[in-house]
Amino acid sequence: MMLSVGLVFLMMVKMGYPTYTFDAPLEQRDVFLGKRKPESVFRDTVIADKSLKTYDLEGVTISDEGLGREKEESSNIAFIKQDYIREHRGGSLMKSLEKLPGISTIGIGSGASKPLIRGLGFNQVMVVTNGIKHEGQQWGADHGLEVDQYAVDELVIVKGPASIRYGSDAIAGVVDIRDHSVPEKGEIGSTLSFGAKSNNGWLGTSVNTFGRMGHWYYDARVTYTDYGDFRVPADTVYVYDFGVSLDNNRVRNTAGREMDWTARIGYVSERFRNSISLSRVATKSGFFANAHGLEPRNVDEELHDQSGSDMLLPRQEVQHYKAIDRLSYRFANHLLEADVGFQFNKRKEWSQYVNHGFMPPNYPAELQAPSTLERAFDKKVYSLNLRDEWFLDRHQLQLGLSGELQKNEIGGWGFLIPGFTQRSIGFYALDKLKINKEWRVQAAARLDHSHIQIDSYQDWFPSTEEEVAGPEDYLFRAEETSRTFNSLVWSVGFNYVPGQWSFKGNVGTSFRVPIAKELAANGVNYHYYRFEKGDADLSPERSFQVDLGAAWEHEKWNVTFSPFFNYFSNYIYLNPSAEYDYLYGAGNQVFYYTQARVSRYGAELSLLHRINNSFEVQLQGEYVYSEQLNGDKKGYTLPFSPPPSLLANATYKPALDFGMGAPYLALDFRVTAKQQNIVPPEKITPGYRVVDLRMGGQFRVFKLPLKADIQVRNLLNTRYMSHTSFYRLINLPEQGRSINVSFQLEI
Repeated sequence: MMLSVGLVFLMMVKMGYPTYTFDAPLEQRDVFLGKRKPESVFRDTVIADKSLKTYDLEGVTISDEGLGREKEESSNIAFIKQDYIREHRGGSLMKSLEKLPGISTIGIGSGASKPLIRGLGFNQVMVVTNGIKHEGQQWGADHGLEVDQYAVDELVIVKGPASIRYGSDAIAGVVDIRDHSVPEKGEIGSTLSFGAKSNNGWLGTSVNTFGRMGHWYYDARVTYTDYGDFRVPADTVYVYDFGVSLDNNRVRNTAGREMDWTARIGYVSERFRNSISLSRVATKSGFFANAHGLEPRNVDEELHDQSGSDMLLPRQEVQHYKAIDRLSYRFANHLLEADVGFQFNKRKEWSQYVNHGFMPPNYPAELQAPSTLERAFDKKVYSLNLRDEWFLDRHQLQLGLSGELQKNEIGGWGFLIPGFTQRSIGFYALDKLKINKEWRVQAAARLDHSHIQIDSYQDWFPSTEEEVAGPEDYLFRAEETSRTFNSLVWSVGFNYVPGQWSFKGNVGTSFRVPIAKELAANGVNYHYYRFEKGDADLSPERSFQVDLGAAWEHEKWNVTFSPFFNYFSNYIYLNPSAEYDYLYGAGNQVFYYTQARVSRYGAELSLLHRINNSFEVQLQGEYVYSEQLNGDKKGYTLPFSPPPSLLANATYKPALDFGMGAPYLALDFRVTAKQQNIVPPEKITPGYRVVDLRMGGQFRVFKLPLKADIQVRNLLNTRYMSHTSFYRLINLPEQGRSINVSFQLEI
């Protein structure tokens, strides 16, 4: 289907489809046609690539695959280039981005992490890859982002609600990931990337090859990473008041492995572009054995400590497949775009069989699922996005239609959420008006319809002590449920650029449809030692937001300030109760999904000063405050609220290159405040100070360009805890000192 759509467009072009004049404004037309570099029109965008030396201000992002279509935005946007990711490379993509203001992560060991934007995450932050919303099992704190970080060429982070363009799950922001741009005509090349981390023996390599012959081009990549148990500056941690000793400071059973591949083929002409990509991300990683399922005292530590690279129980295995077809066609003053996608997410969580309540003491041999398969999720997702961007003199009108079908099936002996089928469709219209050289305004509205059908689930064991059980003794943990949601949201914004100053603002509403876990969860979450219960009557989250921004650029100074305010009329959160479930929850505390009114506000600040051509200093700060205004937790904040933080950076780029190109030496010093604004069962997290060192440059190896980067993370081997870490509740410190190296050879 995807290929046929592209071929129809191609045949229309080849058969003499009528030609038109492209009447877009001059700067937009030139960028689209490749006559101007995309960076030359960036404004009001944080460009996280200091080699560009570009900090312009006007609210613009760049279109997919380097086409250069302007996106004049009144919201807060960060544009990140590949070089920044390489210089800050961590064990996962989001770990490489956590130094950006307003961005933090939920760390899950060494190889996985989840994005938080201004303190919100999970299904409140949308991840987009090549135009298609990334759909996995992102509702879990232990579920990482299935993205090959080596395959990311550039990305755009939208900080703040972005429901107008992206839909439901963009209520907190968007991480929009793009692949490499189309090669130049006749260009053929390859890159070989290699990385290593001393803390956990992390080794990664990625091989990419690409080329273009006439109108056709190709791009392929294979990535492999392997790592062992990570180390922390502690020999003992306390898991719910039980002391757990760590062998040689290693967090046992946190090793992992990842094997990814991507293949893309495309066609490009003056008016038409089409690309088809196939990819797979496959990961296997262990959970900290003393903090999952079994009580810490029951873990066979001697077995786990025999090796720091094995992956015993408990562990997770994830395979994520994608097929995406992207096409665009321009005629007259229109730019038509279509994205068609299919995703298949296979997730399995393995653990020892643990019986509780009425569960049989021994796993029945007649059950089809293996006794070690705790949970399994198979999600298939079909996506379609259609857009028409219309350039009319001073207006830039965009009309969009998006649709998605999800089907999630479950398996294993453990139950937390039921299977479900979800359908959604949305339509939006956005108009950007250029009043004059200094003023731009925009207005937008979106209408969405979503329907979720939740499957019933019946226990495989009877809830009775009688020898003979009747049908009524097999408890239904989830009833068949059908819900329909409709939503209308709007936004208005402006950009005002008087000379060296830039001002912007955006006011609007956004929404998020409740997910199956929030509506129908009814089981033990062993990662948190709690019993979770959903509420089938939850209504969609609705948010009113105000985003503002001011920036000033003068000679060697760049200053930006971005305050925001959020009001949720019915924020969905997991509320701990005084109940404990002993029959089905193994005595764990019961948590209920509920809703409350919530207010949030905060800001990001960035000051950059170029002292001379070789030396510059930068200060970045972030602050978020959240408060529940009613309900059982009135006066409390929200879970995973990041504390105030400041990051000071000094970068030296010597005039003498010492035989290398573009050398640099950078020192990062982060000061994070104590987080005492918490919501139980969270704990107060002490403040900390961490120092990182970075250096690198470019060399020639057999006349081939080689980029080399070295990081020393946690230079002083500081013992500290991150309030947004997955392991914070068990007082596990963050990783100790690690020397990370990264090489990229261009062939």
